[in-house]
Amino acid sequence: MESRRISSVKSAVQELQHVRPVQPLVFGSTQPGWQLGQSLRHLRLCELLHAILRQAVTRGDSVGSDQFVYFDASNPRRCVAPDAFLKLGVPQRMFSSWKTWEHGAPELCVEILSPSDEEPITLAEKLDRYRALGAKEVVVLSFDEAAPLRIWDRVDDDLVERVIAQGAPTPCTTLGMFWVVASAPDLPIALRLFHDAEGTTLVLTPEESERAAKEEALRELTRLRAELVSR
Repeated sequence: MESRRISSVKSAVQELQHVRPVQPLVFGSTQPGWQLGQSLRHLRLCELLHAILRQAVTRGDSVGSDQFVYFDASNPRRCVAPDAFLKLGVPQRMFSSWKTWEHGAPELCVEILSPSDEEPITLAEKLDRYRALGAKEVVVLSFDEAAPLRIWDRVDDDLVERVIAQGAPTPCTTLGMFWVVASAPDLPIALRLFHDAEGTTLVLTPEESERAAKEEALRELTRLRAELVSR
């Protein structure tokens, strides 16, 4: 009975007529003026961040990196392209762009800024768009700034900058973890996540997890050899 009802609805939808021809809008994976170069440092920071976020979420969440996020269904020019973004509760798929009216607004958006990289719009313009988008947490890593980490939180539908003690972990409200700026391979500073406020349990990338497992196995082998020698 239920399958017959669904089939009937689909048939009725296919037969719908409209008072004027459809004028389709294109919300694509490219935008004029946005296809700009990036430094290898910026690329490395983005790759690291994407790997960390993938490790921090579940299979039921989506992580994006540099795809266009559209938030105005009437205007394809109203978009942002976060260096990383996270949408909870929507399973990961191979998307080329993100439409908030189809999949919801990402809770977390991250920007990595550097004067050496070309940017199509200013940080102030980006924040205006993130406010309109409905993002709950906007994280900005400014590689060449004295205070590299800045975060904006949505409070009572206002997007306000958080007071941060530089160098200390600060909450990632989206994930229930903690942000910190720390060094990483090939990078003097990078955006990292910790499971705890004390900054003792780092969210590792797959490569870091594999390396840690090998190091632990080597330590265990060394310990066993030492025991055999001492007998």
